This record gives sequence, C-alpha cells and structure tokens, in this order.
Amino acid sequence: MSLKQRGKIWHVRITAPSGEVIRHSTGTDDRQKALEYHDRLKAELWRVHKLGERPSRTWDEAALRWLNEKSQKRSRGDDVAKIRWLTGFLRGEILPIKRDRLDQILSCKGNSTANRYTALVRAIMYAARDDWDWIESAPKYRMRKEPHRRIRTLSLEKVKELIGYLPEHQRNMVIFALATGLRQGNIKTLKWADVDMTKGLVTLDGSATKNGQSLGVPLNSTAMEVLMRIKTAESTGYVFTYRGKPINQVSTKTFKAALSKAGVEDFRWHDLRHVWATWHMQNGTPLFALQEMAGWKSEAMVRRYAHLAPDHLRKYTTATEFVL
Repeated sequence: MSLKQRGKIWHVRITAPSGEVIRHSTGTDDRQKALEYHDRLKAELWRVHKLGERPSRTWDEAALRWLNEKSQKRSRGDDVAKIRWLTGFLRGEILPIKRDRLDQILSCKGNSTANRYTALVRAIMYAARDDWDWIESAPKYRMRKEPHRRIRTLSLEKVKELIGYLPEHQRNMVIFALATGLRQGNIKTLKWADVDMTKGLVTLDGSATKNGQSLGVPLNSTAMEVLMRIKTAESTGYVFTYRGKPINQVSTKTFKAALSKAGVEDFRWHDLRHVWATWHMQNGTPLFALQEMAGWKSEAMVRRYAHLAPDHLRKYTTATEFVL
C-alpha cells in the first residue's frame, strides 16, 4: 500500500491490475478515511480489470477534462472560477454529482448565481455521460426561479448631476459609456489603435466582444468630444488612464460617492449600458439598429427595451380603426 501525506491531505499511489499507476488525492486529512478510500479504490480497480465494470470517476477528473477540452471556450475563465469554488466541496467525490448534494452546496448562493453553477455542473455531467462514457445517467438538476431581468435607467438631468460629482477621468469614462453603449471591459481596455478619429469609429476585435464577433461602434459628437479632450501621447496606448496608467477598477469609492451625492440608488456601472439603450428606444431608434450597435447576438436581448418606447407601434393601430 502507498499512502502518503502531502501537507495535511493524504494521497494514494496504486498500481492497477492493468499496470496503470493511479496517483491522486483522497481529499481528506483523516488517515483512517484515506485508508478506506485506498482499499475501496483498489477493489474497484480489480473489478474493472477482471469483471469489465465501468470504473468510477471523480469530480476532479471530470473538471480537469472539461477544462482541457474547453480550452478555446470564450467563457473558460468563468468556468475555471466556478470549478475552483465547487472543487472545495466536491474534491474526490464520485460521479455523478447528486442533485441533493449540489443543492446543499449552492444553498448559500442567490437564485441567478446558483443557476449558473448548476448549468455548468449539468454540462459536465452530460459530457461524462454522452461524450466520455464515464457514467450511465446524469441527474435532472433543479433550476431555481429567477427574477425578471433588471433594467435601470436615468434621466438626462440626473446624469448631468451625477457626472458633476465625478473626478475628470471617471467623468470622461461615464460620458463615453453613455454615448457609445460599450461595456466597461471594452472601455477599460480601449486603445487608441482601436479608434479612427477621422471616420469617427471604434473597432473591436472579436476577442474583445462578448459574442465573439467584431464590432464597429460609430461615435457621435459627444463621444468624439471626449476623445478629443483626452487625446494624448500616453505611452500605455490606452484611451482612458489615471495618472498615466490603465484603469482596472471603475466601481470605485468615488463612483459610489457620486451616486450617493446625486441621490441615485440601486445603480451599477453596467446600468450605464441600460441607460444608453433606453435613451435610444425613447428617441425612436429601431430595434434592429440598436441590436447591431450593442453587439447583441440575440434579438431577445434588445426586446427587453421595446416596452420603453410604445410610440413606435402607434402607426400600426390604424389597421383596426373603423367608423361607428
């Protein structure tokens, strides 16, 4: 038997009947439990080799294979963060992960967040069943009811009050966000190389957009005024900087303080994008045009704002007019 302790955790090293050497963590610092795990694993390896049974697989193995196979996935970074958190609870557990076990782990999460974690675990279990042939069946995981998607907006007067309380570098970023609808990540990483001042256009490569497609963002006079005001020869090459360095954080104390002074509650930086979209709808921008400018892949995304401008439907009411 090979059972060794690394730090506080016990690890096993077993040579299977097939000659394969198995090395991995037992997931426990209790030697007796580690010994039981060792003996159970050794017996299972014998059954697999002699009786042709399907070997048990652990969460750790499934998570690692998932990440390796999804190396090109755009949201892989999100998967890594979720898997790292889940592994703190599921390390060494045998597949499939039971629904009640997952519900117990996610009891500390809100409904929306819990559903994102559940969707990932479900996708991994489906891969283990359908693609890898590791398990015979996957549980039917329970998805929680989520609230309606939140849309927050502000009037122009309230926006003017808000930006009046912001320091110059944040004021420029907020105005630019409201003028272009760009996400905060795109604004923080925007470089002068992405800006064509002559054409009044920002071009984002597919690697920088949420839907993976290149996006051309036409700049209105407000956005151009911001760029002309801050156009410098910064060595960083970034458009928005603070003391010559790229800006990593936008939801700072100064931003939150400005919101408080302006009497704006329940408002996040991403809500600037909602404000931009609602202003477009209220001023008659067609849904298809707004979808293209925002870079939304799904029409459902832009239709969230349709109810904010019902006047664009008024011309169609004549279809049911009649004389009494």
